Amino acid sequence: MSAKSPSFTAENGVWRNIQGEWRQLFGSFSREGVSVEFHQFRSEKELDWSRSFHLDSLEMCLNLQGSGVLRTGKDETVIGVRSVACYLPAAGEKFVATRQPGEHHHFVTVEMSREFLKSRLGSMSAALVKPVRTFLEGKPLDAPAYAAVQPMNMAVQTIARALVEPPLGGATPAGRVWYESKILELLALLVFAPEEKPREELFCDRQKRLNRERIEQVCAVLARDLANPPTLEMLATQVGCGAFHLSRTFSQHTGRTVPQYLRQLRLERAAQLLRGGRCNVTEAAVEVGYSSLSHFSKAFWEAYGCCPGLYSNPKLRAAAQKATARR
Repeated sequence: MSAKSPSFTAENGVWRNIQGEWRQLFGSFSREGVSVEFHQFRSEKELDWSRSFHLDSLEMCLNLQGSGVLRTGKDETVIGVRSVACYLPAAGEKFVATRQPGEHHHFVTVEMSREFLKSRLGSMSAALVKPVRTFLEGKPLDAPAYAAVQPMNMAVQTIARALVEPPLGGATPAGRVWYESKILELLALLVFAPEEKPREELFCDRQKRLNRERIEQVCAVLARDLANPPTLEMLATQVGCGAFHLSRTFSQHTGRTVPQYLRQLRLERAAQLLRGGRCNVTEAAVEVGYSSLSHFSKAFWEAYGCCPGLYSNPKLRAAAQKATARR
């Protein structure tokens, strides 16, 4: 498995014999108490993924493809496709996490130490979900370990995609600010307790919620089969509204039309395939639904500033993108 950081080999060798890609996107858990990592691989055997965990830390897994299982004693939690998991592997407790064999796995992890979290959330600990609040206070958890999984809504999906293809490098001062802002967004969305007495939903709020849910459903449907996506009319029927209404609300919420969003998903998936070295350009284009290689190459260059033939080579990719930026 390829790697772009020395810390890759330090995680108990868990990724050493896995074919795919691992990248340190931001930080260093040992030095800074926070680490954002990209994982993309396929394993022919069940993989003990828990060997890469840092004990006494809060970890978030933004799971885009493939499935995993978290086991604590007799409890078992499944991490499904397009879901997000939060877990606390406590010291001295048996915490097993496996990745299923024969699947393509693609996920981003965010690991945070107690000190990192206390410096950002310490003054707001009363508003956190109980296990995270207990963890920040340094007290033992009620259960052997904590694990919670929920569907990945559109806001979290957007953050996950941004973390993989950031606008700024994490080593620069501006990049550090950008990455920390995304980590704080995830914490705001995932570890705060809901209001005990939610106010009665107004009609306008209900409509906004329904629109968000429809758009999240459309995003999930489109991601399911990039090569054979449903038409706008078929999507509208699935989510229970008119095609015009769906098109308008989708653009308002995402800043893209449905075809533009589908194109983004296709190119992101193609980039992942090329970066991992599992497909050549033609195979990647067909995999994501392009019948014309020239159309695919043009769209890819517009999105990444690099022709797809060079993208699998990190040095050539960086050189091409720099040359494009100077134009």
